[in-house]
Amino acid sequence: MLIVSLIAKPGTLDTALVDNLRNAWGGGVAIWLSEGEAAEFPLAQAPENFEEVRASLIDQVDLNIFPEAGRKKRMVLADMDSTMIQQECIDELAEEAGVGAHVKDITARAMNGELDFDGALIERVALLEDLPESVIDTVVANRITLMPGGKPLLATMKQDGGYAALVSGGFTAFTSRVSQMLGFDENRANTLLVADGKLTGEVGRPILGREAKVEALEQITAKLGISEADVVAVGDGANDLGMLTRAGMGVALHAKPSVQAQCNLRVNHGDLTALLYLQGYAKADFI
Repeated sequence: MLIVSLIAKPGTLDTALVDNLRNAWGGGVAIWLSEGEAAEFPLAQAPENFEEVRASLIDQVDLNIFPEAGRKKRMVLADMDSTMIQQECIDELAEEAGVGAHVKDITARAMNGELDFDGALIERVALLEDLPESVIDTVVANRITLMPGGKPLLATMKQDGGYAALVSGGFTAFTSRVSQMLGFDENRANTLLVADGKLTGEVGRPILGREAKVEALEQITAKLGISEADVVAVGDGANDLGMLTRAGMGVALHAKPSVQAQCNLRVNHGDLTALLYLQGYAKADFI
């Protein structure tokens, strides 16, 4: 059995849309996980026109289809930049260094898969040379905001015995703090090298990129004694594609076009609580 999921911005999901789709595809009884926001219905097989319908509704709703079996996951594996937080940390550091526009352009191209991740990171970090280490505190305090829905996502899954890992191509100086704010069990990221209280313009080796995120998926699931099918992974950039396509449920969240094109599950209207709706949690179940 399959589940057809519809998630929209709160208060915008129309009952008629849900009923019309269910009737057109011969689905089962619709269940509302959150009134005006999230609904779903079971379906015996995927309709041939699913992608066509999804494209026609892209401005209104996140329409996804996936197997019902095993939908509740035991672990969440998350990217940080533009996923658990609303910014790219390196872009915010670059603003403090006066090279914001240049670095943002490189970041956007790297996240869309147009540039080699490692090379793009080395190039951007070099532009931060001689910034005082204290600028990290400034950026965290004044420029970083959490992505809506992150706290209930982690709290709800952990209430059910889930495990949460933050794996970023960004920097430990940020993941350690974001991890603590949200309640992650562990975090992995790159290291900004510092000497005499200033950034050296170099990043520690080896660089944590796309393959390192896949390795984290393999290593953490092995440690926990669970399978990759037990994981919901979420990210937005090309360096997330490895873990997104390997995890049992890989969700492209407000992702770059090239990433969405390679992921079956896409969320553009919802926030991080969409990962709970996709697992079958109702809003009343959120912690």
